[in-house]
Amino acid sequence: MQQEPAADTPHLGVRQERGYTVLEFRGEIDIVAATEIGPRLDEATAGPAPRVVIDLSPIDFFDCSGLRLLYRARRRVLDQDGELRLVCTHPLALRVLKATGLHRLLPPAATLDAALGQPEATSGTL
Repeated sequence: MQQEPAADTPHLGVRQERGYTVLEFRGEIDIVAATEIGPRLDEATAGPAPRVVIDLSPIDFFDCSGLRLLYRARRRVLDQDGELRLVCTHPLALRVLKATGLHRLLPPAATLDAALGQPEATSGTL
């Protein structure tokens, strides 16, 4: 029996696209949003070989809480031999990704189409 996806929330939309679970972060990604997103992220990255795309296109703000969500998703997906891809063009988020080196481990694509078409993300270490 297939389980219905949970309803979207103010900070997160979830949908299936081309065999991937797309997590679309929305609005201000801060500690309040992270509390809302965390359980849904865990759900999407559970099980064997999850295929996940995190889309940061609709965000307005991104702080260390959002960064923790990305690291958490990456760790969970790699632990399950899955794939994680990222869509990001937001200047602040890109700056945070570059400052922490996460952009090397989770290279951001400019569009969802580009992310779905790219080879598996790098799984190296910082």
